[in-house]
Amino acid sequence: MRDFLKPVWDEIDFSQTDQSKNIQVPAQEKEYDKNGTFIDLIPKEKWRIKDKSIVSAILDRVSVRKYLDKSLTLEEISFLLYATQGIKKHFPKYSFRTVPSAGARHTFETYLYADRIQNIPKGLYRYLPIENKLYFLESFKENDVEKLTESLNRQYWNAAVYFIWTTIPYRMEWRYSSASSKLIAIDAGHVCQNLYLACEAIDCGTCGIAAYNQKLIDEFLNVDGKDEFSVYIAPVGKKV
Repeated sequence: MRDFLKPVWDEIDFSQTDQSKNIQVPAQEKEYDKNGTFIDLIPKEKWRIKDKSIVSAILDRVSVRKYLDKSLTLEEISFLLYATQGIKKHFPKYSFRTVPSAGARHTFETYLYADRIQNIPKGLYRYLPIENKLYFLESFKENDVEKLTESLNRQYWNAAVYFIWTTIPYRMEWRYSSASSKLIAIDAGHVCQNLYLACEAIDCGTCGIAAYNQKLIDEFLNVDGKDEFSVYIAPVGKKV
């Protein structure tokens, strides 16, 4: 059970990885319907986010499980998405983002279950970091809250939005073979910690959730649970 946390690097035959075999590098972003519905996010140059010191953000950071019945703005959700998976420099085969990732592999996809975001209809969305847009997936349905609550083992908490991160493991396996599991787990921590700190700048709170029902949340997102599956979840809302 513990072995995935301690890969033996000198026993990995990197000559046999797909990267070494010159197999095409996996895409940095899942495909999507170009004729779909999109929401343009606010670019970082136009944010008016208050300037909070990193020292204050670290000292004030706590896990928050109660939220006000308030909406986030489009600017605030744009900031949180960019803080957790935003691209600073984009190249054809890799990208440099606001969070570190082993070999710049960035295996995660960010899904949002939006309940209260101003001018954004309730529903399920996916973040497109290359385009800096939200891609609409599904409209809100009456049983969504019940299904999500069950998926999260009753940890719903009336958040304004839920960040749900999936991983596409092959993006890491293409280069790092059997060490990939450990690297993906480490990278998930980078992402969620950035969300914690970014929330402090906009008077929001979050709480990372790992105790969820894997099968139910993957079904909620309509991912296959094998080549893509959820790894971490975090509600976000205005602090009480």
